[in-house]
Amino acid sequence: MSTAPPAPNLPGGSCPVPAGHYAQVVLAHGGGGRLSQQLFASLFGPAFANPLLNEAHDGAIIEAQGRPLAFTTDSYVVHPLFFPGGDIGTLAINGTVNDLAMCGARPRWLSAGFILEEGLPLDTLKRVVQSMRQAAAAAGVLLVTGDTKVVDKGKGDGLFINTAGLGILEHPVRIAPRQVQPGDAVVVSGDLGRHGMAIMSVREGLQFESSLQSDCAPLAGMVADLLAEGVRVHCLRDLTRGGLAAALNEIAATAAVRISLDEAAIPVSEPVRGACELLGLDPLYVANEGRFVAFVAPGDAERALTVLRADPLGAAACRIGTVAAAPAGLVTLRSQLGVERVLDLLSGEQLPRIC
Repeated sequence: MSTAPPAPNLPGGSCPVPAGHYAQVVLAHGGGGRLSQQLFASLFGPAFANPLLNEAHDGAIIEAQGRPLAFTTDSYVVHPLFFPGGDIGTLAINGTVNDLAMCGARPRWLSAGFILEEGLPLDTLKRVVQSMRQAAAAAGVLLVTGDTKVVDKGKGDGLFINTAGLGILEHPVRIAPRQVQPGDAVVVSGDLGRHGMAIMSVREGLQFESSLQSDCAPLAGMVADLLAEGVRVHCLRDLTRGGLAAALNEIAATAAVRISLDEAAIPVSEPVRGACELLGLDPLYVANEGRFVAFVAPGDAERALTVLRADPLGAAACRIGTVAAAPAGLVTLRSQLGVERVLDLLSGEQLPRIC
C-alpha cells in the first residue's frame, strides 16, 4: 500500500486537511496575455507543479474510481455586468462548460461562488441568477454547490463569480496541447471578436449600424459531434481572454511546434472589423466566449468543417492554418499581401475586465 505524501500547508486560512488525507491542488491554466504566461511560468507553475497542472490545458483530467473526469475552475469579473447577448451569469456557466468541453468531456456538475459588493441591488442579483439557471439548463449541467461572500462597498465592483466544473470523458481520445503534431490542420469554429467588441460598445457608449452581440454560448455540443463522427481531434482551446493569438501562442509553446496562419482565411465579421479599426484594436487578440480552435489530423479537416457547419454556432467555421515542426513555439501570420509576420503575445490586455 502506498503512503500518501504529507498534506501541503495551504495559505489564507484554508480549512485544515484531516490527518491521513492528502489534498492535491489542481489549477486550470487559463489563457491571457504575456503577464498571465509569466505569472504561470514563474509563480503558480513552480509552486503547484504536478503532472496534471503541467499539461497547461483548460482543465485537468483526473481519475475517480477508474473513471476519467475533467475538472476546471474559472473566475468572472466582467464589466459591465450586463451586455448585448448575455451577462456575467451566462458567462460564468458557459465559460466553465466550454473549458470542460475543450478537454473532450461532457459537462455535468458545476459549483458557483458569489463575491457580492455591499449595496448590490437584489434585483441585479436575481437577474444574474435567473440567467445562470437558464444557461445551465440549456447546457445540460447542474449547479450542485456554492458559496456567497459580501465585501465592503467599493471593494468588489458589484459582483464577481467563481465557478468550478466536472465533466465525464466518454471517448478514449486524449485531447491536450501536447498532442498537437506537425501537419495538423488548424480550424476555428466561427467568426472572431464578437464578445470583446460587444462589451466595448456598451462600456464606451458606442453606436454602430449593426448591433454587436456577444457570441457567449455553450460549445460542448459541437465538440461531442466532432468526437461522435470520429474526427481525429488532437487539441481544443476556447478563445477567451487574449483571443485567437493568445491561445495559439500558448499551444505552440506547450507543444513545441510552429503554427502558420492565413489571414485571409480567418473569419471576422464586418461590424467587428469596423469597430476594431475605429478603436485601434486587433480582432485576433479580442476575447470570444462562443468560439474555439481545433487541431485535427490533416486528413480530417474537411470532415471537421462539415460537422461544425451543421451546427448554427459553427456556421462560419474555417480552416485557418497548419502546424509545422519548426521553429518551435512560434506563431506566424501570412497577410493578404503575402507578407509573413510573427503573431506574438501582447505584454498586457487590449481590453481589461472582459470576461
